[in-house]
Amino acid sequence: MRFNFSFRKNQPAPVLNHEGAAAYPLTPALELYAAVATAALSDQFYEKADTRLARLRELIAQNEPLFVARLAVYAREKLHLRSVPLVLTVELARLHRGDNLVSRLVARVVQRADEITELLAFYAVANERQGTNGKAPAKTLNRLSKQLQKGLALSFNRFDGYQLAKYDRAGQVRLRDALFLVHPQAKDAAQQALFDQLVRGELATPYTWETELSAQGQQAFASAAERQGAFQAKWEELIASGKLGYMALLRNLRNILEADVSAEAMQAVCATLVDRSAVARSKQLPFRFLAAYREVLELKSGRVPAVLAALETAIGHSIANLRGFDANTRVLLACDVSGSMQQPISARSKVLLYDIGLVLAMLLQSRCQHVVTGMFGDRWKRISLPAGQVLRNVQELYRREGEVGYSTNGHLVVYDLRQRREVVDKVMLFTDCQLWDSTGRAGSLAAEWREYRRTVAPQAQLYLFDLAGHGTVPLQVRREDGVALIAGWSDKVFDVLAALEDGGSALTEIEKIEL
Repeated sequence: MRFNFSFRKNQPAPVLNHEGAAAYPLTPALELYAAVATAALSDQFYEKADTRLARLRELIAQNEPLFVARLAVYAREKLHLRSVPLVLTVELARLHRGDNLVSRLVARVVQRADEITELLAFYAVANERQGTNGKAPAKTLNRLSKQLQKGLALSFNRFDGYQLAKYDRAGQVRLRDALFLVHPQAKDAAQQALFDQLVRGELATPYTWETELSAQGQQAFASAAERQGAFQAKWEELIASGKLGYMALLRNLRNILEADVSAEAMQAVCATLVDRSAVARSKQLPFRFLAAYREVLELKSGRVPAVLAALETAIGHSIANLRGFDANTRVLLACDVSGSMQQPISARSKVLLYDIGLVLAMLLQSRCQHVVTGMFGDRWKRISLPAGQVLRNVQELYRREGEVGYSTNGHLVVYDLRQRREVVDKVMLFTDCQLWDSTGRAGSLAAEWREYRRTVAPQAQLYLFDLAGHGTVPLQVRREDGVALIAGWSDKVFDVLAALEDGGSALTEIEKIEL
């Protein structure tokens, strides 16, 4: 009798990326980090928002609670993300019990008053406690996690009347609902009076650019010229008041220029834009400067050149102290311009994943003294660009992206180095990591990198800047192979470069977080 039983262990199924090409998985910690750092929680080219959220939940369960908490704080305080830290917090509250980790985490990630209500709204959805018409009134949250409740109560104590009034907006949960739900204990009689005003809907309307312009827009004007003059005066007042925050300034540069404000007002605007401390306090993601630059670039005002120059200076402040890139460091920067990178980062944004890669690459290029820059799609093409013009260089690359096609032949970057026998110290790919060979020759980045290190540059380092966080990479992330992963859209990705220079990894900065 012949027995057809096999006693061999089953081989693990091959890992494929979204294009069906061979790929490599990440550790649960690295995958969660990459997914969080690139999470817009909206539909992407390869992954729907619900799919990303489900994957985040699975990864949270696979990681240690303390790491998840540290990652949430890192995402909020270092990467300046708002929604995904709240998701991590709510999911951690569902899984973790027995200590005050969750309440301490809530106190760290809730930094604006409206994040109290956003956290509760997501908690209702995550725990299927929505009310009618998708609403989540407080009565549907009566089984709120005690640690979440404690953390939110502490958060209420940090906000003054201006902040409570500014962010008391209509939504799934109102601040009034949250107040009844978590029962914060007022620090003193003055704060109790604020809470009472919030309950009664009697908080004073805050002085913000939104409320001022809204009131202005409701007025009647005798002519278009009178309306123009009124809005010009209002913008000048807002600029002089100091109440126009840095983000509001960036978003309204076009409106300010179209209002034709005075020369003095524009000088004040530009002075704020280039102020190093103001840039640091604003916590703007680099692509925000690109979005503002493009809006201003479309205008015909004679003040446009000064504003564009100010934006160039402002974005340059975000990478002033980069280590590991001296005059002798040979760097290659390669930007993925494939079709999947032509995806807006969110439904309401004009900024593409491709743009983020270009911005980060040009920030690095501005600090490198020995650098080759280019882009890859069907082909790899080197493009010489002047140093010190980050946003202008981004626009130049954007203009030329069709020159290389729209596939994802990232292996050609290293193949070109190998054919030239050109030694570089650092190769940096800005990509969604979904590489495949459209030429039919079965080329791969893994094979090319292995050969390049073996035959040309044994000490070369490859940095994958993962801009999409899909969970797979085109080659193994291992120090012994000279391969590192960095994920995210913030200039804080460059802090990871510093950690790598010190022998750490992308997770080193996260593990430093104290809770």
